[in-house]
Amino acid sequence: MFSFEKFNLGEGFKRHFEIVPALDEQLLNEVYAIRHSVYCHDLKYEAERDDEREMDAYDAQSVHCLLRTSNEQHGRVGCTRLVMTRPEDRDAPLPFEAFCEGKLRKDTRIYPRDRVAEVSRLAVVAAYRRRKGEDRQALGVSDSDFGAQDMPRFPYIPIGLYLGTVALAKRQGIETLFMLTETRLVEHFSKLGVKLTPMGDYIEHRGARIPSMMNVDEIVKNLRRFVRPIWDTINTQIDASYEARRSTGHELKQNVSA
Repeated sequence: MFSFEKFNLGEGFKRHFEIVPALDEQLLNEVYAIRHSVYCHDLKYEAERDDEREMDAYDAQSVHCLLRTSNEQHGRVGCTRLVMTRPEDRDAPLPFEAFCEGKLRKDTRIYPRDRVAEVSRLAVVAAYRRRKGEDRQALGVSDSDFGAQDMPRFPYIPIGLYLGTVALAKRQGIETLFMLTETRLVEHFSKLGVKLTPMGDYIEHRGARIPSMMNVDEIVKNLRRFVRPIWDTINTQIDASYEARRSTGHELKQNVSA
């Protein structure tokens, strides 16, 4: 694999992309539109809707991340969300717990429920899923994304979305992240210094998926050196969005218990 040590991936990301938390109705509608385009129109996972917005009951307990181009048009690229437990009912299942009922390890429930969340609804618009086979995936990452000695590449879009979600998790006081994932992603995450721990058996959910766990602090601590500039850039962009929101006097959504 090509070494990225001499490249500033943060500058590369900033040149092409911007990642923001969806803190107002306009940005949320951008997120829901991307999801409708991918999950309803392209992949047919959900029924198409007249308003072209894909939403579900978990959105009310989520914070959302929007990836767009860094030019003046701010074109839609992708999105993801962080689903937290409901303050009024922390024991209510997260999406993966409902899908994996009877398949999870018992220690999945040992983590404080106000400090856990699930990464879900990752989606990238069709124009950025150009490789063969990706038209049947909401988001993809493969060995070829990391390039070779004579042709370096970096998967800015999927990694940007994942790191953006981790940044949001830290802001929400989340310590443990869960996700349903394909086995191949474990290897790809390890290239970045991220450890995924299997938390149950495989299930069939839009393909074979396994419930996995990540520790937020360990993700940040163990990121490879070449990934840190992109992590710093994403944090700066998200901080700017929150600060702009705060300066207008808007209340920010928080999950942390009082």
